[in-house]
Amino acid sequence: MIKIVATNKKAYHDYFVEDTYEAGIVLVGCEVKSIRQGALNLRDSFIMIKNGEAYVLNMHVSPYKMGSYFNVDSKRTRKLLLNRGEINKLRGRVEQKGYTLIPLKVYFKDSLVKVEVGLCKGKELHDKRAAIKEKENNRNLQRVLKEYNS
Repeated sequence: MIKIVATNKKAYHDYFVEDTYEAGIVLVGCEVKSIRQGALNLRDSFIMIKNGEAYVLNMHVSPYKMGSYFNVDSKRTRKLLLNRGEINKLRGRVEQKGYTLIPLKVYFKDSLVKVEVGLCKGKELHDKRAAIKEKENNRNLQRVLKEYNS
């Protein structure tokens, strides 16, 4: 059973998502409890590959309210658990111009916290405008179809 906790909507607006990977994440117990409550923000987070390991930076996990001195820094760097082949493939793609790694979703798969990692390419301003225009056209089309079916 999959329960989505947080999505990075801004990433879909600012980037073209070309490929996605599922990764585990190394967390402390109080962070898992806080994530279960939905106290997570992916807004400005990104993923960096350093020394053959993937890390997520700027992912904000609010401190657990019932925790005491066990709470850790809310924006600490967290390690992602990916296969060596996936890390090598991602490193090769990120070294190309314009590509970056962005966490798209955080969700529970059974009892484990997983992160959906997106290999993304940045959008230009005209691409963003076209995406907004297409979204508005689809919304208007759905509105007209709903009126027609009623």
